[in-house]
Amino acid sequence: MGFDREALREAVKTHGKVTRVVIAAIRGSSPREVGAAMLVWENGQSGTIGGGTLEYQATEAARSQTAPAKLTQHALGPDMGQCCGGAVSLLSEVYDLEAVDALDNIVIARSPACKDMPLSVKRLQAAARGQGIAPEPQLVDGWMVEPVHKPTRNLWIWGAGHVGRALVDVLSPLPDFAITWVDTGPERFPDAFPAGVTSVPTTKPTELVRHAPSDAEHLVLTYSHTMDLELCNRLLSHDFRFAGLIGSATKWARFRSRLATLGHSPERISRITCPIGEPGLGKHPQMIAVGVAAQLLRPARQSELKKDLSA
Repeated sequence: MGFDREALREAVKTHGKVTRVVIAAIRGSSPREVGAAMLVWENGQSGTIGGGTLEYQATEAARSQTAPAKLTQHALGPDMGQCCGGAVSLLSEVYDLEAVDALDNIVIARSPACKDMPLSVKRLQAAARGQGIAPEPQLVDGWMVEPVHKPTRNLWIWGAGHVGRALVDVLSPLPDFAITWVDTGPERFPDAFPAGVTSVPTTKPTELVRHAPSDAEHLVLTYSHTMDLELCNRLLSHDFRFAGLIGSATKWARFRSRLATLGHSPERISRITCPIGEPGLGKHPQMIAVGVAAQLLRPARQSELKKDLSA
């Protein structure tokens, strides 16, 4: 995880001035890792630095903060009602839209004490710009360094029905996903949905398959079996990292037969996963979405993706 500049921009647009609180350093145990951050505004907040008394106190301090930036230290002992036993340093920074627009788009490095940038930080920046080596979030010689977060997984959700909406609700908060959401018309989508989700209303969804990146992941769950089949057909003729189809074993048996008739080999057809999710959880849209999310995020799936990326 890095500095989510776009989430900060959206929060500032919606709420005005926003204070971002990030864990800058840890000594011993901590409820969250370095780089974990939350956004705080007058009447609300998003994200978390671990909850409990630490987060409560940091939130209250953030709402009354007047300094542009400050670095504070906190012991996580019995006095705070937390049993981690370690200590954390928190960097709290107040942002308006002008400050967000001034942020770098690769590595964000700044010093709350406004010191001159040390050579160690310059080297991290140079490696990020010249070699594409993103630094870990860290406090270096009094400077907080964070790579700008960019989603690493392109997820295309085909269908904006009950299950499609539940999937967007569950998956859109996860920072690694850039979601493209496709259906046959604007009336198929909810009036509002999360920032960072790109809706694509089109009368011919299947024509969009050729525009999907070859490393994209796809979840096919339209209102039409005919459209589902054609999407599977076109995905098999295109390329993808993962493709999942909603449906029963009976539906998938019929699809396998039809896809074979369309000229796809059994090995190629087997790349599509059907059914998706965890059938034992039930058929409620949110239960399907939870199961699919678990399927996409489980460690074995992550290992598979890493192999694909290194191939």
